[in-house]
Order: sequence, then structure tokens, then C-alpha cells
Amino acid sequence: MRRTPIILTTALLALGTLGPAVVAGPAAAAPGGVAPTAGHHHPRLLSVGGAGVYRIGASLAALTAAGHIDWTVSACGGVVHAGATGPWAGVVLLAFRDGRLVEVGTATAPPYSPAGAAVGMTFDELEAIYGPRGALISNNAGDAEAYLVRVGSRVELFTGHPIRAGVGYFQVGPADFVERNFRQGASC
Repeated sequence: MRRTPIILTTALLALGTLGPAVVAGPAAAAPGGVAPTAGHHHPRLLSVGGAGVYRIGASLAALTAAGHIDWTVSACGGVVHAGATGPWAGVVLLAFRDGRLVEVGTATAPPYSPAGAAVGMTFDELEAIYGPRGALISNNAGDAEAYLVRVGSRVELFTGHPIRAGVGYFQVGPADFVERNFRQGASC
């Protein structure tokens, strides 16, 4: 299993959430539930369209100018990884290709997919939620599994957890970026 990207992603999300911990009650456990905290509501929904102001196709320049980008790291092939601000800070990681948002991902729950799926679930639970709309897939190297749900030209992709069985990362975006990266690995 390709653990380095998952471990790096988990570490980046952990760094973004350093601070006082808030334990949420039953409302946070329900799909789409929001547990109130002191002036903060945890984001609830991550769909193939994106999350909040982080809409697939949005401009990195426009999001930065509006104060919605905290940090950026350039990768190869015109890809830039970024951190969110506001209620999405420490919750989602963003990927931009050629200045446009092509991936929103999370290692936390919530947010949930529109169908109620989230990080922490097993692949069997995803199968029960999605049925024939989704499928368990393997990468081209055959060393990692993920659960894939197609919605037009976009996908929801739930990848494995580096330590335990089940979903450790949930990402959305165009299939030609999200699914391709899982199946083939980064292009450079």
C-alpha cells in the first residue's frame, strides 16, 4: 500500500488542527450533523462539487485574494497543494492544477458525502450505502484498495487507512485527476 501520501496528508491535517480539542456529542455522529462549539460549526458536506467556497474549478488566485487559502506548496506537473481557512481549516486539503481546484480531500469526519459516507467507515459500510453506484478498486500496482463512486465525470474516492482497516481519506474531484492519481500515482 502506498502509505507516504496518506501519512503526509494525515500529518498536514493534524498540523492544521493543533489547538484545544472539542469533543462533539451525538449530533456530530449523524451524517450531516453539526456539533456546536464556541462560535464554530464543523463543516458538514463534501460532494463532487467541492466543499463550501472550495468549488471544483475555482481559481487559486481568486480564493487566495478572498482570504480562503492559508498556505500553498508547489508540486510537479503544475499542481499546487493548499490549506483552507475558516471553518474548513484543518479539515480539508486542496489540490489545484494549472490554477484551478481539482481535488478536495479530508481525513476527518464530518464532513460526509451527500449519501452519508465518511472517513472511519469500512468498505463494507460504503457498499451498503452506495450499492451498485460504487465499486472497490485497486491501484495499477495492486498494492492499495479504494472505494470509487462515479458522478458524471467526477468521483468520490475513499482510500484506505494506514493503520487500520477502512477509510482513512475521502477525496472528490474530476476522475481524470483524482482517480488517475490513485490508479497510476502522481505523474512526476
